[in-house]
Amino acid sequence: MANDDERIALLLDYENLAIGARDGLGVSPFDFGPVADALAERGRVVVRRAYADWSAFGDDRRLLARAQVELIEIPQRIGGSRKNAADIKLAVDAIELAYERGFVTTFAIGTGDSDFTPLVHKLRELDKRVIGIGVQSSTSALLPPACDEFLFYDRLPGVEPTQAPRRGKGRSRQPSATPPPAPTPEPAEAVDKADEPVVTTEDRDVGALVASTLTGLLRHADGPVLASRLKRAILRKDPTFDEADQGFRGFGELLRHLESQRVVQLREGSAQGDPEVSFPEDESADHDAFRLLVDVVGDLQAAGGPPQLSGLKNQLRKRVPGFSEKRYGFNSFLSFAKAARARDLLAMEWDDDAGDYLLRVPVS
Repeated sequence: MANDDERIALLLDYENLAIGARDGLGVSPFDFGPVADALAERGRVVVRRAYADWSAFGDDRRLLARAQVELIEIPQRIGGSRKNAADIKLAVDAIELAYERGFVTTFAIGTGDSDFTPLVHKLRELDKRVIGIGVQSSTSALLPPACDEFLFYDRLPGVEPTQAPRRGKGRSRQPSATPPPAPTPEPAEAVDKADEPVVTTEDRDVGALVASTLTGLLRHADGPVLASRLKRAILRKDPTFDEADQGFRGFGELLRHLESQRVVQLREGSAQGDPEVSFPEDESADHDAFRLLVDVVGDLQAAGGPPQLSGLKNQLRKRVPGFSEKRYGFNSFLSFAKAARARDLLAMEWDDDAGDYLLRVPVS
């Protein structure tokens, strides 16, 4: 294992994130997967902690436990008054980790609260890189500039809002002064009873997994992406990954197969057997995908007017089963549609009445 990967401590102000995602995006319970994938592309997450009064987040608690997140219990009501106990505990733990765990190079702080800005400044003063994570509608304008990098949860691949994101300015406090109603507490063993079958590499589209991971690496890489680095990032996303499940004797053989399918492009790297991996430079690789999108939109438009973005992917899959925009280097179907718009293949506009994007084929 190379030692140049970032080693990340992830600390979540969970109530801020969960209520922000619920109120701003309609996402409930909070989907931790997109956060885990985004950080896996940046390094090894060696600490995962979330701070909240967990009696108010029963469903979330089970999902986070499956994701190996340590749940820090912070009762929010003491003597009838609300305390900032979670904020204080998170800040104390962050400073303790910075001093006691010298191997931690990066802190990922999940919150939109401007009260954490002094903590961010202190961590950077201690020569730690800081990645902020927050919901755009509930993130203070003061917080992102203080961080080395800020990830808006709304924009992460895999986040599927069920309502239009709010376009207001971020707030400096919690998105809601009152937590959601507390469900009936469940016994701790319920977490184990709710275990689900593990999804292995054999059950996934390996081309989509490789392409989506490569997209994330290229987005913030300061140099070429080598095959060895790509595989490490894939293993951080999916520790069960094994190219043998797909019938390949090695990762290099898998990459050569994907190159023949025009999913990736390989070049000789700095070390023998460790090629540089990128996407094909010619547009022929994704021409068929865009052609499919345009044809489907055109047919739906002729039948009943401009179609909405929601549900459009299923229409493509009716014609090409298993279609995935990730095989073409796009992390979400929205970004794929926007790429078609940027190429003047489609027009796409937000419709307030529909609460969704409407797509149409421009008249020649």
